[in-house]
Amino acid sequence: MKPNERLPLLGALLLAFIAAQLCVWLDTPLPWMIGPLFSTAAACMLGAPLHAPLQVRWAGQWAIGTALGLYFTAPVLAVLASYAGWIVLAVLFAMVLGALSGRLLQRLSGVDKVTAFFAMAVGGASEMAAQGERHGAAVERVAAAHSLRIMMVVATIPYAIRWWSGHGLGPGLDMYVPGAAQVHYGFLLILVALTVLGAFALMRIDVPNAWVIGPLFVALALTACGIHLSRLPEWMIRLGQLFIGVSLGTRFTPAFVHTAPRYMASVALCTLVMMVLGAGFGSGLAALAGINPGVAILATSPGGIAEMSLTARVLHLGVPIVTAFHVSRMVCVVLLIGPLYRLAIHED
Repeated sequence: MKPNERLPLLGALLLAFIAAQLCVWLDTPLPWMIGPLFSTAAACMLGAPLHAPLQVRWAGQWAIGTALGLYFTAPVLAVLASYAGWIVLAVLFAMVLGALSGRLLQRLSGVDKVTAFFAMAVGGASEMAAQGERHGAAVERVAAAHSLRIMMVVATIPYAIRWWSGHGLGPGLDMYVPGAAQVHYGFLLILVALTVLGAFALMRIDVPNAWVIGPLFVALALTACGIHLSRLPEWMIRLGQLFIGVSLGTRFTPAFVHTAPRYMASVALCTLVMMVLGAGFGSGLAALAGINPGVAILATSPGGIAEMSLTARVLHLGVPIVTAFHVSRMVCVVLLIGPLYRLAIHED
């Protein structure tokens, strides 16, 4: 890290920690992510020179990916196999929803069709910005749209789900627990080494979200084979949430406030429509598949893997189910967004 990056990073981490403590005191859902995200975003939009290098996001993603992978015991994987058809249906719904929302954004904002399509695709911000750039989209607008979408999802869905589910308590909601029951720091070092190697391996072959998917798959494989080295200490998971919140919040700049007001208002409206339709689809899925409604809504919401899986973990709402739905969607969107875009353009 360059010396001139240290103070902006320390300032961001200090502000994030204070905001997280405030959210803990206020009893908000996801306090260690929501507090850092909104405090650093507000500060950056006001002109504060805060910064988080890429390694901060990687560290946060590693902690969350590893923690999620520890839930996938062999019996849990057997249960998830029965949901394979519903996962495919949810992936198709997400892709169609993104394409239709792109058309709505184009009509509301007047932006070009390429930018609108990738701005509303339900995928990661960096992946969709890169895909959009290859096809001639306005990268800054695509990235801004995804940043606003994630902020809106994090600001609303965890609160709504906690209110609806009665703080996550209910019959059968605590059936999924990590395979490793205790923290063993000696074995934890082995787990850290293996999961970090998994992340680097996926980076070498240019897999998106490598620092989530790599550790998740390594921890999943170990857990499924009955190798329970250690669970992650709670402080490590909280620090991972804080790092993700900071990395998301510091994306915002003073220019973001002035970025094409009509365009951003249209993005906000389209995101709201997506959340409502996603909740409706999730409710229908819950009734048909016998999944708890809170679990189904988190699994089909237009949020990211880390944010929605963390919400499931905090509210004790079927972490492996939510994670499986979002990982499957992310992989399919990244692989199929190009052909889907060409199909949408051909239809026009």
